[in-house]
Amino acid sequence: MDRRSFLSAWLSLPAGLAAASPYPAVRRGTPLRFPRDHGAHSEFRTEWWYVTGWVHDTEGREMGVQVTFFRNRPGLQDANPSNFAPRQLLFAHAALADPRHGTLLHDQRAARAGFGLAQSSEGDTAVFIDDWSLRRRGDSYVARIDSQEFELELEFVAGQPILLQGDQGWSQKGPEPAQASYYYSRPQLAVSGIVRVGAETGTVSGTAWLDHEWSSEIMADAAVGWDWVGINLADGGALMAFRMRTHQGGAHWAAATMREASGRVRTFGPSAIEFASVRRWRSPRTGAEYPVSVRVRVGEFRVDLTPLMDDQELDARASTGTIYWEGAVRAVRDGQQVGTGYLELTGYWRPLRL
Repeated sequence: MDRRSFLSAWLSLPAGLAAASPYPAVRRGTPLRFPRDHGAHSEFRTEWWYVTGWVHDTEGREMGVQVTFFRNRPGLQDANPSNFAPRQLLFAHAALADPRHGTLLHDQRAARAGFGLAQSSEGDTAVFIDDWSLRRRGDSYVARIDSQEFELELEFVAGQPILLQGDQGWSQKGPEPAQASYYYSRPQLAVSGIVRVGAETGTVSGTAWLDHEWSSEIMADAAVGWDWVGINLADGGALMAFRMRTHQGGAHWAAATMREASGRVRTFGPSAIEFASVRRWRSPRTGAEYPVSVRVRVGEFRVDLTPLMDDQELDARASTGTIYWEGAVRAVRDGQQVGTGYLELTGYWRPLRL
């Protein structure tokens, strides 16, 4: 069975079969410990390291970059002593949003862990699939992506403390306490490096955001997907907000965290958060319609999100089995740009099932 056939077969398994092996619970009050929690948590069901950012080249042209590594424990053959047993699966997505091209340039990887071909370290952030990698080195992260259409060699340097999401890193995703993840962010990362597209190579710099999240819970049946945004504010602050979306388009759950320029951190519950569509875009390839321009309210803070370009749809059916919109957006308030970030829209093509 080849790699794609294996992954397709696993992704189509009934939820009950995929959950045959027990996973540890996400418990409120469990302190996150670093550097250990920068690394993989292989006993949990799902995990991801998500880096998104805005960069510009020496001529001032703006681009969006995304590098994501996912780890999954299927729980099917944990007791199988064979090295070929798929105890851990790794996926990766990489994308470049360049308005000069008009559509998103993206690629993906998928592999079972092992054999020196794919691995996620438990001691620190060090995950790779073939020649794609993301590694932490002190206060910085280094990403290397070599795709047929583009290449990324980027360093992301942290200049601020870790931002724990939710209640000290325990992030609730639904009304039940069990519906939660461990979650922290690294906003305001300073980016530098090289972006290559075809024969053209350019030096870039900018600002990025990293999320690291792990959980054992699958998404609630009442939710079809989520809207998520991470914004690096121009004053040095940071805002993360999300809502788990229902079949009717409302919020099953929502939460947000804001770190002000002063360093003060505030968290918000469902009643304080709104996502309102301002403008929608329909994909000419899939027919999925996404709210690519959104007005977000978090408490008294309101901001309009406008995309760097409309077509930032990522087809990941060959790896994680879904299609979603992951796009670079400007944050605008009272007609003035107050930040840049990324907006993620899942479950608009089909209901998302983790």
